Amino acid sequence: MPRIVNGPLRRALIVENPHKELDQLLTEGGLEVVRVDKTPDEDELIRLLGEHKSQILFKRSQVPVTRRVLESAPDLQVVQLCAIGDDSVDKAAAAELGVLVFNDPVSNGRSVVELVVGHLVGLSRRLYESYDQGRAGVWDKSSTDRFEIQGKVLGIYGLGNIGRAVAKVAEALGMKVRFFDSRALAREVGVEMGWEAAASPEALFAGADVVTVHLSATDVTGQTNRSRLNRELLFLLGSERPESSPRLFINLSRGFLHSAEDLLDAIAAGRVRRAAVDVFPKEPGKNGPGWENPYAHEPRIATTPHIGAATQEAQPRIARRVAQTQLDLSHHGAVRDCVFSPRTRISMTEDHQSGRAVLFVVHATTRGTKKALDDAIYEAGADNLRSAHDDLEPWGVAVDVSLLDRPLSEPQLAAIVEHTTRLTGDPNAVRLVRQVVA
Repeated sequence: MPRIVNGPLRRALIVENPHKELDQLLTEGGLEVVRVDKTPDEDELIRLLGEHKSQILFKRSQVPVTRRVLESAPDLQVVQLCAIGDDSVDKAAAAELGVLVFNDPVSNGRSVVELVVGHLVGLSRRLYESYDQGRAGVWDKSSTDRFEIQGKVLGIYGLGNIGRAVAKVAEALGMKVRFFDSRALAREVGVEMGWEAAASPEALFAGADVVTVHLSATDVTGQTNRSRLNRELLFLLGSERPESSPRLFINLSRGFLHSAEDLLDAIAAGRVRRAAVDVFPKEPGKNGPGWENPYAHEPRIATTPHIGAATQEAQPRIARRVAQTQLDLSHHGAVRDCVFSPRTRISMTEDHQSGRAVLFVVHATTRGTKKALDDAIYEAGADNLRSAHDDLEPWGVAVDVSLLDRPLSEPQLAAIVEHTTRLTGDPNAVRLVRQVVA
């Protein structure tokens, strides 16, 4: 049953302990905020969302938002991730139910880039092993497997915001930059920056001294990137470089891009000399002992506990951005950072003046749905002063935002759903209708 809501979003649930500035900003923006300190499991999350009738869920990257959670939370309209990664949310189910999913693709970038550089230097100079040896009373100042990074080829798999920032820093350190990205626009940007585009992931790995990975959970077609980096690909690292190549591998992206076994095999075979990972196939939901590190027995693989964004600077930046994203959506129907279509930007903020209404509709991409919406607005007697529409492919859902000269009554809002269903023959054509009056 489509949800019809009059007014801005009012109730937010915060889990997984994002920065507390978020609570203050949301409260100042008119939302009732409930923060839960502990990390809830599926049943507890369902209970919390139902008890508080939460319309927005703010979370980081651990708590799964499953189809069961989404179907059990009829008031939920938005999942806002206080992170980049969106693989903890069943996005297909969210799209089907008209729940929009947002992330923050920019605020933690600097912190992640600095950790990449830290690992790059740490691996190339064997700092991690030297630290362990020093504590054990072993003195080893040999130059074996210690390298300068100047003049080396850095391969970047995934040229998004973080990949581009890593490339710029690497250039400043005197490295040569190659990249691979399946997106045409990303390739165009990379080439314009003067970086060499590899023809394939295999070519990238073979021609690089160091590979750093910055991939999202899914590719440009919506297919999963799980196991994208298989054993054969890892074994290609540096194969077209001189035998003295450092052959370093860094993954601060997703723990499921490769198996622990494949990386361990590549290290054991000497095809990858050393590696650093900040993400893992299985990660605990809270800090403390009891975690089983799959690389614990291999000193040539440095591990950090998913701390790419864990800095004093990044966390308040994230809080400020995600708060603004949701306040703009709530009060003006503005859209940015939606994981269904990351480049979509919709805003009626400047024209949303007193007496006018913004009509925000999430609907299917079924043929005729957009026309049915326009017809329903016309039949209600309202003038559509301005509108924006975006199909969020490949998720089968669209967002339509219209600036109306006057608000619609509740029966008129209900008629939008009825008219669209009748015209398209799809009872799930409209998933959400929300009106905000200035």
